[in-house]
Amino acid sequence: MSHPPKPAPRHSASLIVLRDGTEGLEVLMLRRAERSGDQNSGAAVFPGGHLDRADVRAHPLCIGWTDVQASRRLGITDGGLDYWVAAIRECFEESGMLLAVDAQGRWADPAALGDAAAVMALRQRLNDGAIDIASVCQQHGWRLATDRVQYFSHWLTPPGRPKRFDTRFLVAIAPPGQHASADETESAEAMWLKPAEALSAQRQLKLMLVTEETLRSLARFEHAADVIAFAAQQGDVPLTMPRIGSSTGGMRPVLPAHWAYAEIGRLDPDGRGDVGIELVPGRAVRLSPRIVRVTAGNGSVMTGPGTNSYFVGDPGGPCALIDPGPDDAAHVQALLAAAPGPVTRILVTHTHKDHSPAAQALKAATGAPLCGRVADFPEWQDRAFEPDTALAHGERIQLGPETTLRVIHTPGHASNHLCYLLEQERLLFTGDHLMQGSTVVINPPDGDMRAYLQSLRALLDEYLEWLAPGHGFLIDRPHDVVRKTIAHRLQREAKVLAAIDQLGRGNIDALLPVVYADVPPKLHAVAARSLRAHLLKLQADGRADESNGQWSLRG
Repeated sequence: MSHPPKPAPRHSASLIVLRDGTEGLEVLMLRRAERSGDQNSGAAVFPGGHLDRADVRAHPLCIGWTDVQASRRLGITDGGLDYWVAAIRECFEESGMLLAVDAQGRWADPAALGDAAAVMALRQRLNDGAIDIASVCQQHGWRLATDRVQYFSHWLTPPGRPKRFDTRFLVAIAPPGQHASADETESAEAMWLKPAEALSAQRQLKLMLVTEETLRSLARFEHAADVIAFAAQQGDVPLTMPRIGSSTGGMRPVLPAHWAYAEIGRLDPDGRGDVGIELVPGRAVRLSPRIVRVTAGNGSVMTGPGTNSYFVGDPGGPCALIDPGPDDAAHVQALLAAAPGPVTRILVTHTHKDHSPAAQALKAATGAPLCGRVADFPEWQDRAFEPDTALAHGERIQLGPETTLRVIHTPGHASNHLCYLLEQERLLFTGDHLMQGSTVVINPPDGDMRAYLQSLRALLDEYLEWLAPGHGFLIDRPHDVVRKTIAHRLQREAKVLAAIDQLGRGNIDALLPVVYADVPPKLHAVAARSLRAHLLKLQADGRADESNGQWSLRG
């Protein structure tokens, strides 16, 4: 069966025009004209549109940027200056504001083109392609003020949409003395709005996701010049491509910051929009031919959306169950119903009470042996867990001809913590060694911050492509996550040292609000456990001493 060709994204440019109003930064918004069949009819947008083949003719009339420089700024081989030209041209077509200067460097006056009707007619001819912007400038001795325009952001429409746009957003300050007006064809109204006002529910503007997110970015700035300075100084501009996921409310766009973003890309590269963006307790989710995930209904502040259990095995063959989860009857029944084949092993990452207690019920139901390790200290542990097989670091578990797990001992969060590497997919089942959206608690004596950092660093030597955490969705770019986690822990350690230095000496109660000032007080009782772990590490490193509960810097 043949499939229709996927639509190629159309290259577009949009110009974010700013000014300083009496109450701060304002941005030019255009309300799109109402058109049948256009899902974005009536939406408030920034001026912009497609690149035109004739835009290249204006390159010699551009100030400040060459095509080589503009292309380098956008990260493309050539044609970069077309985006600057298109942004200025589209802005003039749709709003009547023209970023051009005369031979003396003074701002061009669109009124020189004739009366209002003549200017509107010229804008329409530009829109229709009957004339190009280079011809307009040559006729009046103008040059495009591309030197006043900076690159701001890059957005790509999600795959699977009937129309896709690869759009570069540029930013400029409005030419003084010029007035914006709708073209009465593509735009029905021109508005100067503060970004927060445009976002407010009271204004009731229809906003596309890219517009809404751009307004949120602009709302951080007080003045137009601040935005220009930011755009000029930022380094490589990342591509933002939303993806489409499925929720209880239907399909919705998902941004890269959303927990489900990477998983959607793995499971739905073509943009069908049927991958869930919520972890629903009891729902079986097929993550690959080898992996099925079921999430327990034990979501909380400590467990996030709930504890994940994973079935792993060859398609249609026997499988292992990683982390049976809490001893909850509904969860146990959901696991038994979701098993893709006979369960021949039950593996645990560690024996905290949200990960292993269901092992007893599942062993009784399946006859599968328990595999894992016993913690060095019993506090906070599932004391009923006794492995039939104690697993060793580096041990390989052959689940089928095409499925192999390698055991990696990762002490730190717990002394008996194990991760399991699915070698065929370079996917690491992380338990609580790495979590999504938060850092794990290190709770002495079984938790050890020094061991935790060593375990993290050891993962940098592994070839990894995906993380399957004990809480959350699949995570891509594993080494970036590991490095970020290490950096976070070392930054927190630096705060501990600074707090001790500031106080001279202090107990955990005195240090806690200083070291964890960025954490809500309701979480300080939990944070105190990790603070103690940091202090014990500093003591082992020879950098801090404790006497009668008071901590001080050594030397």
